[in-house]
Amino acid sequence: MTKRQLKLGLVPTGVGGPGDSNRWLDTDIPLDASVNIDWYIDVVRQAEAAKFDLVFIVDSQFITPDSPPHYLNRLEPLTLLSALAVATSKIGLVGTLTTSYNDPFNLARRFASLDLISKGRAGWNVVTSGDAGTAGNFSQPEHFDYDTRYSRAVEFLDVARGLWSSWEDGALVRDRATGQFLDPDKLHRLDHRGTFFQVAGPLNIQRSPQGEPVIFQAGDSDQGRDLGATIADAIFTHAATIEQGQAFYADLKGRAVRRGRDPDQIVILPGFSVIVGDTDDEARDIERHYRSLDQSFNQALAEFGRPFGWHDFRSYDPDAPFPVESLEHAKSSFYTQAKKITDLAIAEGLTLRQTVERLRAGRSSPFVGSARTVADEIQRWFEGRALDGLNVHLGHPSQFARFVREVVPILQDRNLFRRDYEADTLRGHLGLAVPSGIAANGSGRRDAA
Repeated sequence: MTKRQLKLGLVPTGVGGPGDSNRWLDTDIPLDASVNIDWYIDVVRQAEAAKFDLVFIVDSQFITPDSPPHYLNRLEPLTLLSALAVATSKIGLVGTLTTSYNDPFNLARRFASLDLISKGRAGWNVVTSGDAGTAGNFSQPEHFDYDTRYSRAVEFLDVARGLWSSWEDGALVRDRATGQFLDPDKLHRLDHRGTFFQVAGPLNIQRSPQGEPVIFQAGDSDQGRDLGATIADAIFTHAATIEQGQAFYADLKGRAVRRGRDPDQIVILPGFSVIVGDTDDEARDIERHYRSLDQSFNQALAEFGRPFGWHDFRSYDPDAPFPVESLEHAKSSFYTQAKKITDLAIAEGLTLRQTVERLRAGRSSPFVGSARTVADEIQRWFEGRALDGLNVHLGHPSQFARFVREVVPILQDRNLFRRDYEADTLRGHLGLAVPSGIAANGSGRRDAA
């Protein structure tokens, strides 16, 4: 067996994602970073030079004036990743696209195209869309309810994977001597007839060197965890403490085992900010400095409404008890997250102001300190099975540069992280098996090879 090794992803959110309303004031960040392809190419090449496994492009399709700056004005993921594919050669390319407002055939084709353009480095973060307002941008009267969103996602993935399996190996003969381009017996229709989709197939694009795109998923509800354990190759998540990370890790991998899956074929990748200083105290000072500059209380209060369906909490007295009735607005949005917030406020008798401030304080990263301290903590989480790797939020560019320059070499010296790429595909980087496609008789998908 090969030695288990740490995985690293980069999450670039340009001029500032959630909690970072004022990050764009950092003069190291171009004012148009979120739509500046040259900026993306530069930072992703930095990650590739450091041998990162992947870059992850987050996305949503609904905004309000209170959305974070990066969300207000950003490039569409597959367009961006296709450009990055030809500007890089090794790093994996992962993008968020929703099953709620796409059709399986078009999305399967677009991801298969990225997978071929990148020579097998594509990954799809499957989401069901938490922003209920998205429905209004797609001619829908209302957002799908929770059960429908997840049932539709499961069927969507089944269709997409079926389409990616349309081609047997050797289907494209391309023999100029005989004049045969295709062996028609090795190309198969899907003929899917389901609850949400009716798709004939086959897909009009061949498989890539990694077989099909790597499937990522993020969801903390029971339905979200079940979906990830059922369909995902890798899981994006969050954890404030090592104990939370270990609990999620054990739960998700346990669910996978109960579904007959190999738990080592699911990679757990929580996202974190990393702050590096000359000393631990200096790093904490840097973190506090950024937290005070990057978002004011009023900006945090405006953004606070997102998991509650963008309910406007500025209409409440911030020093009155938390308005528990606001949870009603989250039913078609990020309900699990909103309920956790509400339960916390009730359990501790918090005011609205105290709840917002508690969440702001909760964004403090466990990976803050000198380079050695950060490396020690990453090693502790990794060896303690709280994660298989981490998604590093780019944040302030100077901090990402310090992580790459000071922390990554320590992880390499400890044989926790690679010194060079050992594979050419994203599946190869993550240690995932290649799905072998469709059986020779066209009767269905085979197990991973």
